[in-house]
Amino acid sequence: MRKGVLELCILSIISEEEAYTSDIIGKLKEADLIVVEGTLYPLLTRLKKSGLLQYTWRESTEGPPRKYYQLTDQGQDFLQGLLETWNQLVSAVHQSTKNISNNE
Repeated sequence: MRKGVLELCILSIISEEEAYTSDIIGKLKEADLIVVEGTLYPLLTRLKKSGLLQYTWRESTEGPPRKYYQLTDQGQDFLQGLLETWNQLVSAVHQSTKNISNNE
């Protein structure tokens, strides 16, 4: 389940603007989702191989060129499906736990 949520978060971050790996990690940390590069790189590679992401190389003033990731059209469609599924899940969990919340 965590992997699916992580995909949703990563695709959402990249959908806002193209992003470099450390930018993605920074935004995840801001949201209290701690992810290390060793987790993120394989996930980005898998999403790219699935046709959901693409990247461009850019020169950096601080070292070697960097990969900046963008969503493909297929990635945008996939993200919309994930968001719909997430919203359904949140609603179902809320419905099934509302008695607990109301009793507190």
